[in-house]
Amino acid sequence: MDKKNKKSKLIHISDILNSALGKYRPAMDMEMTRIWDIWDDAVGKAIAMNAKPDTFKDGILIVNVSSSSWIHQLKFLEKEMILNLNKKLEHISVKQLRFKIGKILS
Repeated sequence: MDKKNKKSKLIHISDILNSALGKYRPAMDMEMTRIWDIWDDAVGKAIAMNAKPDTFKDGILIVNVSSSSWIHQLKFLEKEMILNLNKKLEHISVKQLRFKIGKILS
């Protein structure tokens, strides 16, 4: 078969990834990607500058925090943060926050 007769359709990589992820990840996980969009508004500017969501699984959100003193402070605010996050997500999804020192990407 020569190249002129060979017709191939190009597929964008994002379409392939979305299709693959849709097969292997539960719908709830895909929906939880919204948490990165609502984080700053749900927790406030000061916290958002020092803490960012990292991973989410089975209702537990792992949060990267800039320092151990921030981890200590956020443990006191955990319940309020969970309420605000779930309110912004419009349903109860986040059940627990776990804090660890990590990179804070904006």
